Amino acid sequence: MLIEPDEDAERLALDRAVANAVRARLAAGPRPRPDADAIALRQTLAGEPPAGSAVLRAVLGRIDAVSGAPLVVWGSASQTLAADRYGLTARTAADPDQALAVVRDGARALLDLTPSSAWWGRLLAEPALRVVGALPDDRHGVPRALMVQKAEPGPTGDDRTFWITDSAAPAATIVEALAAAGLAASPLIAAGGLKLFMLAGYVQAEDGRLSSAPGGLSGVIGAAPQF
Repeated sequence: MLIEPDEDAERLALDRAVANAVRARLAAGPRPRPDADAIALRQTLAGEPPAGSAVLRAVLGRIDAVSGAPLVVWGSASQTLAADRYGLTARTAADPDQALAVVRDGARALLDLTPSSAWWGRLLAEPALRVVGALPDDRHGVPRALMVQKAEPGPTGDDRTFWITDSAAPAATIVEALAAAGLAASPLIAAGGLKLFMLAGYVQAEDGRLSSAPGGLSGVIGAAPQF
């Protein structure tokens, strides 16, 4: 004989509370700026154990996917990272050009960092498009993909800034030059004659410490929070 499971009113009430909270959060809509999202997320996760943080990030990421700007991905790493954070909602772009085109129209795009493409170098000529996120965003890890949006990222209290140079000098030499100017830098990737570095903290594009940095063509292309 089939035995009907006992009713678990307490857990059912908790499940309904989660559903009600998700419904209310969706109704509230997205925050106006990526940095506001990051600050709120950091406050939400404060004191949470790893298991709880992972669940919260999955739930909030999927809420963001529904309520935020449309998401497009380019590259295999971006597809995997976006699925983990936002669910299976992102559209796939055929190439970086297509991904950046939809960003110009108000969407956001997560693009792979790969030696086969220096797509990020184009952001030097398009200051309206900025890096606002980097995944994975664990402060101990290295980003494999960058989120680009038509938005100006602001400081969140724990950030890394992305800076490009066309200097032919070795990465170690460039790191030393930036350190002499008071900036902690680490090389991220090189492609198409350009080098992409991460600078510790939130560094503005007009920061005077960058005025003597190596390279004839260089600049900040955005910043991203880390957790």
